[in-house]
Amino acid sequence: MKMKKVLSLLLAGAMTFSLTACGGGGSTTSTKSSAKSGSAAQTSSTSTKSSTSNTGSDVTLNVSIWDNNQEPGLKEIMADFTAKTGIKTSISVVGWNEYWTMLEAGAQGGSLPDVFWMHSNESQRYMSNDMLLDLTDKIKESDVIKPENYPDDIWSLYTYDSKYYAVPKDIDTIALWYNKKMFDEAKMDYPTADWTWEDMFAAAKKLTKADGSQHGIVIRNDNNQAGYYNMIYGNNGYVISDDKKKSGWDDPKTIEAMKLLEGAIKDGSMPSLQTMSENGEDVLLSSGKVAMAMQGSWMIAAFRDNEYTAANCDVVELPKNKATGRRVSIYNGLGWAASANGAHTEEAWKLIEYLGSKEAQEKQAKLGVTMSAYKGTSEAWTGSAKFNLQAYINMTQDMVIRPFSKNTITWENADNAALQAVYNGEKSMEDVCKEMAAKMNEVLAEE
Repeated sequence: MKMKKVLSLLLAGAMTFSLTACGGGGSTTSTKSSAKSGSAAQTSSTSTKSSTSNTGSDVTLNVSIWDNNQEPGLKEIMADFTAKTGIKTSISVVGWNEYWTMLEAGAQGGSLPDVFWMHSNESQRYMSNDMLLDLTDKIKESDVIKPENYPDDIWSLYTYDSKYYAVPKDIDTIALWYNKKMFDEAKMDYPTADWTWEDMFAAAKKLTKADGSQHGIVIRNDNNQAGYYNMIYGNNGYVISDDKKKSGWDDPKTIEAMKLLEGAIKDGSMPSLQTMSENGEDVLLSSGKVAMAMQGSWMIAAFRDNEYTAANCDVVELPKNKATGRRVSIYNGLGWAASANGAHTEEAWKLIEYLGSKEAQEKQAKLGVTMSAYKGTSEAWTGSAKFNLQAYINMTQDMVIRPFSKNTITWENADNAALQAVYNGEKSMEDVCKEMAAKMNEVLAEE
């Protein structure tokens, strides 16, 4: 293993991630965010080779994830796997920031979990440094995992030098959550699929109370996938060029979209930066502090199981861009990966193969764990909670994969920090966007 290079790169990477991507912010018990990307009948079986035959193994695989809202459903799916193979599993849920600290320590000490979630923020770095098990030949020989059954964009997140290092777990889209009670009290119509971003921000201003007890909308400076990225791409702007060589933060279309966000900051439609830094958007919505919030499909279990949101909230498609007519959802997907140097790599592959199978992916959707990556299996997910979940399915009509590069986390953290100056009223959005472009281009040049 290229250990010296591994350690230097891992230690160089900042582990303070943004609230992004399929559960990526948390699922801890912190007040910042309650989550961040029931039983069902057995679904149709999928033909497998050795992975579905009971081996009588005494092996227990250590599995690490970061979202405790997904844990119950995944435990049920893994129990099915154990019944089929005899291979036992033990799930550990580690909060988002702590999760990556744990993986960093495991990478240094050669003790990564047997199976774990991988995210686009870090996948390129882990793959390029030989930390993940190469699954290329195993996928080629599998009767279960066929690349054409999953979105190409998700595979691209977990492919390096034409080799596969993870199997797609899920996909996610973004939609607009709203508090029906607050709209009713204000005698305002609920949001519809015909709304533009201007409509949303105008409603947010009306729903904001002068005493500060209620705000119309919440979009954190560090929530890009479920926040302002959707506005940018809907306006035909961009964050990173297709060849990963240029930042789009200084593109006029990008700046134009971000100025809409600046308007909501200036007119007081959003909570203060301090309030948002102390509370996740989901927490503010589920505690009756804000009327609207853009959230990812990974949040359904948390909102379904929260008494307040279950009684008072619903979800609708994101607004359209007034000029382009586009309604874009930034999307992402987690991958199931294994340690390259694990003690049970064959058993780990069997688990990953099963978790990516049509059978397991259908059950994941039916249990409401999250939308599944296997094509055609997410429709069942819409019946997993009493919300308008079809809105998330509808958002798949115009999707853009979440911007990434080899050092995503470096320029994302810099962007998050820079935007604080706009939220605090210290700088204009246009100036900050140009600053972010310059810094991001420096990072991309080094890649």
